[in-house]
Amino acid sequence: MLNRSKLKTLVLALSVTLMAISLIVFPEESFEASIRGLNMWWEIVFPSLLPFFIISEMLIGLGVVKFIGVLLEPFMRPLFRVPGVGGFVWAMGMASGNPAGAKLSARLRQEKQITRIEAERLASFTNCSNPLFIFGAVSVGFFNNPKLGILLAVAHYLANFFVGLVMRYHGKKEEKGGYRKERRKLSIRKALRALHRTRINDKRPLGQILGDAVISSIQTLLMIGGFIILFSVINKLLFHLHITSAISLVFNQLFTLLQLPKEMSIPFISGLFEITLGSQMLSQVQESSVLQQAIMVSFILAFAGFSIQAQVASIFAQTDIRFKPFFFARLLQGIFASFITIILWNPLYKGVVLKHPSESIPVFWEAQSSWNDMLDSLKEIGPLFTIFALSLSCLILLRRIRKTRG
Repeated sequence: MLNRSKLKTLVLALSVTLMAISLIVFPEESFEASIRGLNMWWEIVFPSLLPFFIISEMLIGLGVVKFIGVLLEPFMRPLFRVPGVGGFVWAMGMASGNPAGAKLSARLRQEKQITRIEAERLASFTNCSNPLFIFGAVSVGFFNNPKLGILLAVAHYLANFFVGLVMRYHGKKEEKGGYRKERRKLSIRKALRALHRTRINDKRPLGQILGDAVISSIQTLLMIGGFIILFSVINKLLFHLHITSAISLVFNQLFTLLQLPKEMSIPFISGLFEITLGSQMLSQVQESSVLQQAIMVSFILAFAGFSIQAQVASIFAQTDIRFKPFFFARLLQGIFASFITIILWNPLYKGVVLKHPSESIPVFWEAQSSWNDMLDSLKEIGPLFTIFALSLSCLILLRRIRKTRG
């Protein structure tokens, strides 16, 4: 009899062996998928996330995050039962996108600014897609429909908020001493004292803080790039091995119960692995309505895909933060986002279409196309920026090695 541990070992070994054989059998398809993942990483992901990661590390090191945390404590603690620094993580997570929320939650846990339970709560609702991806890539790039962007974004970020409210009850029994309800007042003086104390306790000079921020951020992004390429290849191989088609038979039954077209099952499964490909494939399903496409895209944007979840699991592995609460939160957010999309369909999308039956849309909606322009600009300068940043990190490392040897 195989116990659970041995069975897990056997399954993992067989899965990796199957993938290795598939790489040999489908070399051209694997290469194309690798190039697609690499392009996505060095054109968009790396240049869009690196500045946020570096600035976040600098703000943590200089004590600014501690300052923000004290100011936001009266807001974040009653709502989500996390310290005030959670407000900073939430804002940076929305601005920079996946997996920034998990990265910053883990970083604050390493700094011992939050407990393990608080880190798990915080990571559960601060991981989300950024506006550039929702408006530029999905609504304009895939659907060619700027009006859809507002619906998807509102559903996505509202779902984040509701997940935070639900996850505030996570780990309630595990917290030592229980949760004490305290009335905290906004105190700028107290926040300034915390800022100064944090800065004094960090003995590193400014140059070292900057260098550490660059190196740490680039190491994280290299890991993220590896996962993006890996899951791009896995997604392609599963399709050619007809595993995706086999799984779709199960989803066909579920979609029939939900009155959704069966043709959406394969794109939906692809989206469970990688949100970009899934969103693109869903936008091309002719048998479905825009509402049905929006519901499915909302779910996979919230679920974040196994590719991003693997990145988060790797980040959490450096701390004592558990992955299961994060996975549960992604399922919960997917359900919330889908229902919010249905509820807001008439006021946020259909109402606008009926009000503007011709494709002439108001300036507010027209402005969304600027996200697509930003995305195009990022694709042009992204590779050069990535090469420059990698070269800079190599120079910093070489300089430190020489200084250590000298």
